[in-house]
Amino acid sequence: MAVAETTDKTFENDTANGVTLTDFWATWCGPCRMQSPVVEALATEMGDQVTFNKMDVDANPDTPQKFGIMSIPTLLVKKDGEVVDSIVGYHSKDQLKQLLSQYVEA
Repeated sequence: MAVAETTDKTFENDTANGVTLTDFWATWCGPCRMQSPVVEALATEMGDQVTFNKMDVDANPDTPQKFGIMSIPTLLVKKDGEVVDSIVGYHSKDQLKQLLSQYVEA
């Protein structure tokens, strides 16, 4: 299961159902480039339980502004359209899996 690109236009729809994780990133961001493969590996592992998206903050400024995202990478977790968690900076696969598991099982 791949990580889907989401945009300002599609974000609300893409994150409306179930548990979703959106990776807010930019091409010039070093930590974002480190985080991306971790999110992709997790998508392969947990793709049947969680929807994984990524958003380029340079191409899509409205959504990050709406959610007050000031630093990247920021990972935003939503459950049934409501924001339930947000973490900033690089996180390991184990850390992310632990974070998501509490919402998948809840």
